[in-house]
Amino acid sequence: MSKTKYIFVTGGVTSSLGKGIVAASLGKLIQARGYSVTIQKFDPYINIDPGTLNPYEHGECYVTDDGAETDLDLGHYERFLSIPTSQANNVTTGRIYDNVIQRERAGDFLGKTVQVIPHITDEIKDNFYKLGETGNYDFVITEIGGCVGDIESLPFIESVRQAKLELGPSNVVSIHLTLIPYLKASGELKTKPTQHSVKELLESGIQPDVLVCRCERHLNMDIRKKLALFCNVPVTNVIESIDAETIYDVPILMRKEKLDERVLAKLKLKYKKEPKIEDWKEFLGRLKSPTEEIDIGLIGKYVELKDSYKSIAESFIHAGAVNECKVNVHWIHAEDITKENVGKLLKGLEGVLVAPGFGERGIEGKIEAVRYARENGIPFFGICLGLQCAVIEYARNVLKMKGANSTEMAPKTRYPVIDLMEDQKTVVNYGGTMRLGAYDCTVKRGTKAFATYGQAKIRERHRHRYEFNNKYLEEFENSGFIASGINPETGLVEIMEIKDHPWFVGTQYHPELRSTVLSPHPLFVKFIKAALLQKSAIEVI
Repeated sequence: MSKTKYIFVTGGVTSSLGKGIVAASLGKLIQARGYSVTIQKFDPYINIDPGTLNPYEHGECYVTDDGAETDLDLGHYERFLSIPTSQANNVTTGRIYDNVIQRERAGDFLGKTVQVIPHITDEIKDNFYKLGETGNYDFVITEIGGCVGDIESLPFIESVRQAKLELGPSNVVSIHLTLIPYLKASGELKTKPTQHSVKELLESGIQPDVLVCRCERHLNMDIRKKLALFCNVPVTNVIESIDAETIYDVPILMRKEKLDERVLAKLKLKYKKEPKIEDWKEFLGRLKSPTEEIDIGLIGKYVELKDSYKSIAESFIHAGAVNECKVNVHWIHAEDITKENVGKLLKGLEGVLVAPGFGERGIEGKIEAVRYARENGIPFFGICLGLQCAVIEYARNVLKMKGANSTEMAPKTRYPVIDLMEDQKTVVNYGGTMRLGAYDCTVKRGTKAFATYGQAKIRERHRHRYEFNNKYLEEFENSGFIASGINPETGLVEIMEIKDHPWFVGTQYHPELRSTVLSPHPLFVKFIKAALLQKSAIEVI
């Protein structure tokens, strides 16, 4: 009998119903009962990973400690469970086929015809089981991307069917998330889309054990009984997932619906203990009852799709709760900012964050936002490209290096204050070749960075090719823009800050990728605190 229990989460009717949030919430509840849990995402697209995808296509590219470029749902998994994910937690169709083709080229199949069944499905199942076979987890929750019925998802659904047979009914639970739409004209919740979705799943050979029903209105008992009858599940296993005020309500709502109890009962497991979620409830209390309110401008080039900056948005929520403060994020498109209108667009903000990104589009608007924040003493936080924009702005306007730039934007600039890293100059393929994952950083004592972290040795996650050009470091530091964090092995600059500014900090790494509900990132906490002090100063004046 398998020691590890496997939970598969599929979706139907439509995408974006929140499979990742439901999976993370269930994982949180099971973890809170004393079990060890991990969650993985299987994506049906043919890209090897989302690293080369435009954020408008796929939202944020989340990066793990081991340097994997992954789906943004892994961010939810980490934020809810407070445990790191890895390369093994996100697998795509592209990687599955790539692995199989590499094995075929190596002769591993002994000349046999390579087919979807069994070769592709076997490779998928091997990846299903990989984390469970480490012996580190009592539960492995697997979210299958896309919708049941999608052509791209068929091999994954077939692999779930086979896994259920191989593992046995006491080791597997199948959860199907669907939509119960409300028709305003008739005043009814309609179950037919869910019935059709489950029928599609049944035709693939999978009987769902639990139905999680996303809805705008509460499900009454008549609707639950109807769903149970037509979908062949116990009425107690029809779970309501009503629209929530915040995604962080979902674990509490799922606990109220006893989703964790239904899953454990299906697996014939005793309840180790009642879920210990008092700290989660305390977080929600602070989140929903703020005593302060501030306005922060997020300057980015993908602001039309807010999922492009998902981890930053969630980090503001975590840090806001710590400070008992509601953070109103103003999404400002970098392309809209000019020297003439920057004061108007940023007026009234208590803080400015310049977001990560790639490419020339919107870069001058970001630089103008940096200048405005620096000259007006507004708390500033630059992340990755945001730090690089701060360096460019300072070089141009303080150090008088006319035309200073990054060689990403201007390869022949006279002052390449940001330059391509040496080991990137021979890179040909763009997928998975950036400086990715967690690297060490030594923080200088007596700096804002040290006061924030409270320690000299930190480790943060990166995703970049360009870096501060150390040729100019002495000139920057002599004028007050200091490198307060350095990679001890390479000498690369990781953190920079202006000494005589209320709070002006930029990081080459991505602190937002480490912020969780119960462990908010200290840089975001301090940035919000600085913005609160800024607001107090303005009110006094």
